[in-house]
Amino acid sequence: MSQLPPCPKCNSEYTYEDGVMLVCPECAHEWVLNSDQSGEENEAAVKDANGTPLSDGDAIVVIKDLKVKGSSSVVKVGTKVKNIRLVDGDHNIDCKIKGIGAMKLKSEFVKKA
Repeated sequence: MSQLPPCPKCNSEYTYEDGVMLVCPECAHEWVLNSDQSGEENEAAVKDANGTPLSDGDAIVVIKDLKVKGSSSVVKVGTKVKNIRLVDGDHNIDCKIKGIGAMKLKSEFVKKA
């Protein structure tokens, strides 16, 4: 069994691998092994419609009416979303929208607030 490094945030020895990421179950910190800054590569790759880099915890504004799949709801233009989380994939923003709930958004339909 390979020896994984301790968590850089809380120094916990109970880290585990989740794909290419290492995860600490005690403080929920995620990082890439052999990376000086955890996740900076992923964060720099996600940009809003204006080309401004987005990061975890940012606030964004929706710039286009978006239909909610499987529902008759619509996310209106100008809807402000706080505390986003960046994820990998086509829909690269995880967030909660008041009145709708948890959603995944594409960064091309939002701008940084």
